[in-house]
Amino acid sequence: MENILKNLNTKIIGKNLIILEEVDSTQMYVKDIAANSPDGLVVVAKNQTAGIGTNGRIWHTEKDKNLTFSILLKPECNVSKIEKLTILLAKAIVDVIKQKYGYDLNIKYPNDIILNSKKLGGILTEALVLKDKVNQIIIGIGLNINQEEFYGEIKNIATSLKKEFEKDFDKFEILGNILNELERVYMKIL
Repeated sequence: MENILKNLNTKIIGKNLIILEEVDSTQMYVKDIAANSPDGLVVVAKNQTAGIGTNGRIWHTEKDKNLTFSILLKPECNVSKIEKLTILLAKAIVDVIKQKYGYDLNIKYPNDIILNSKKLGGILTEALVLKDKVNQIIIGIGLNINQEEFYGEIKNIATSLKKEFEKDFDKFEILGNILNELERVYMKIL
């Protein structure tokens, strides 16, 4: 497979990358393979049919238009170190979009990424903790990049970068930039 993350400068996150044509949920996929997978694995879906959103709701996405991915981390650290991980990751995504593209995003605490008062994306963080030790963290991220139409219950509450700025974005360039920043934040936490 060609290197689609040409701008990736990480030591761990994204060095092992799986790109799936279609999956129900990257989060569930990673849960199923986590025990035998390396630290920093990233699983990206070109088409995610039943992504997991806030409070167990389905994260709707249009095929090949958005970023839907999950990251597996195996920090082996005290749970206190990751208490603010989700909000720090949300801030990292907001910072990347501001620094690289000049767009101001907001965070609806603790895990929604907001653009012009509409939901651009979200983060789902799940940790496997034994006693006080974190054995693994699976971070699911969905970001609306190039989708132009939203339907049903999300029609008036969701947006995308393309819908707001009327241009196409390279979702894999955005992914590489986000993974670089997420690793920086993650290493700082540890």
